[in-house]
Amino acid sequence: MKKVIVLIALFAVIASCSNQKGGELTGVDGRKDWYESQPYGMVFVPMGSFTMGQSDESASWAMTTKSKRVSVDAFWMDETEITNNEYRQFVKYVKDSILRRKLGQQIDAFLITEDEYGNPIDPPRINWEAEIDPTDEAQREIINEMYYSQEDRLFGRKQLDTRQLMYTYYWVDYQQAAERGNRYNYETKQYEGSVTNAQGESMEIDSRRAFIMRGQVNVYPDTLCWIRDFTYSFNEPYTDLYFSHPAYDNYPVVGVNWTQAKAFSIWRTKYLNDYLRTEGEGEVQDYRLPTEAEWEYAARGKLNLNPYPWGGPYTRNKEGCFMANFKPMRGNYVDDGALISMPVGSYSPNEYGLYDMAGNVAEWTVNAYDQSAYFFTHDMNPNYQYQAKPDDPPAMKMKVIKGGSWKDIGYYLQNGTRLYEYKDSSKSYIGFRNVRSYLGGSEM
Repeated sequence: MKKVIVLIALFAVIASCSNQKGGELTGVDGRKDWYESQPYGMVFVPMGSFTMGQSDESASWAMTTKSKRVSVDAFWMDETEITNNEYRQFVKYVKDSILRRKLGQQIDAFLITEDEYGNPIDPPRINWEAEIDPTDEAQREIINEMYYSQEDRLFGRKQLDTRQLMYTYYWVDYQQAAERGNRYNYETKQYEGSVTNAQGESMEIDSRRAFIMRGQVNVYPDTLCWIRDFTYSFNEPYTDLYFSHPAYDNYPVVGVNWTQAKAFSIWRTKYLNDYLRTEGEGEVQDYRLPTEAEWEYAARGKLNLNPYPWGGPYTRNKEGCFMANFKPMRGNYVDDGALISMPVGSYSPNEYGLYDMAGNVAEWTVNAYDQSAYFFTHDMNPNYQYQAKPDDPPAMKMKVIKGGSWKDIGYYLQNGTRLYEYKDSSKSYIGFRNVRSYLGGSEM
C-alpha cells in the first residue's frame, strides 16, 4: 500500500512539473495579477475623444489650428506643475551622484564594481549606502571641488558650482527603430540601414545599441531668465531667490528648457524603477512630457468645445473673481492676486482635478511645433516629434507650449491656443508637468 501511495505522489509531482498542461492552451504560469495604483501626485484622465483646436476665432489670424476630432488613450497626469522643491530633488540627486563618483575614484566604498555573483559591473554603480564624512580630510578635499573656488566667491560664501551639474541620460529612439530600412535581417543576422544619434551624427547600425540615444544636459535652472526676459525691469530678487529660497518651494519651477524637462522625466522614471526593483516589483511606464493632444484633452476636463478649462467664454466667475493667474484687463498684473507666478493649486481645479491648466506658467509638451501639424497627424493619439540636430535651422527646434502664463493676456489661456518656444530656451514663465501612460485600458 505504501508503495502505491509513493507512486501516486511521484506521478503528481511529475504531472505538476510537466509543460503539457493537458494539451490545452492555458497561458504561462506565474503571471501576477496587475493593478495599477494611483501614482503619487497624479490624477487619472480616462481615454476619450474630443474636438482638438481653437474653440473661437484666432485673435492673430495665424491659421495654425483647425478643429479636428481626435481620440486619446488613458493616462495619468501631475495634478500641478512641477514645483521648485520637486525639481530640487532632481538637482540634489545629480549633485550627490557626481560627488559620489568623484569620491569613488579614490575611495572604493563609494562604487559597486561587482554584482552579487562576482561579475564585473561596467560602468560601476554608485553605492548610496556609503556614508559621506565631511570631517575626513581626504573626503573634504573632494567635496570642496563641488563648490566655487575662493576667487569666484562673493563675500567668501561657499556656494555650489552649478556648472558641474551635468546629467547623462538615455532613451530608445523607437521612431528610427520602426523604420523599415532599419530592420534586423534574420537571414544575414545583421541590422540594415543607419540612424542619426542625438548629436546629429549618422552611423551604421551594428547592434541594438544604435537605437539607444545618449544626451547630457546641465540640470540647474537658468535663474538669470528673470532679468533676460524683461529688459529694464527690476527682477534681481527672483534671480537670487526664486529657485533656492524655501518661500518659493511650492511655486512652479521655471527657467527650465525643453531638454532639461525631458531629462527630468527620464530621471523620474529611473528613480522610481530603481526603487521598485529593490522591492522585487515590476517596472512602471515611463514618465514623460505630454503630447499636445493629451495636454489639451486634459485641460478641457470633459468640457468639449469650451475655450477655457473651467468652461464658458469668460475669465471671471459669476462673483467677478478671476479664474486663473494671468495678465488681466489693460495690464494690471496684480488684479488676479499675484504679480508673477503663484503657488501651484491656488485656483480651483478642472473636472479632472488638474490645477493651473490655464495661467500661472505655460507648459512644455513633447511635440515639435509645425503650423500644419493638425493636417497630417493621425486622429488617434496624434503626435508629431522631431529630434533636432545641432546644425538644423531654429525653426526645426521649436516645441509646442500650452496654457498661457502669468504674463499673458486671456487669449493665450484658451485650451486650443498654440504657441511655441525653442527647445534650448529657458523662460521665467514656462514650466512643465509629467504624464504616464495608463496600463490596461481606461477603467481603473
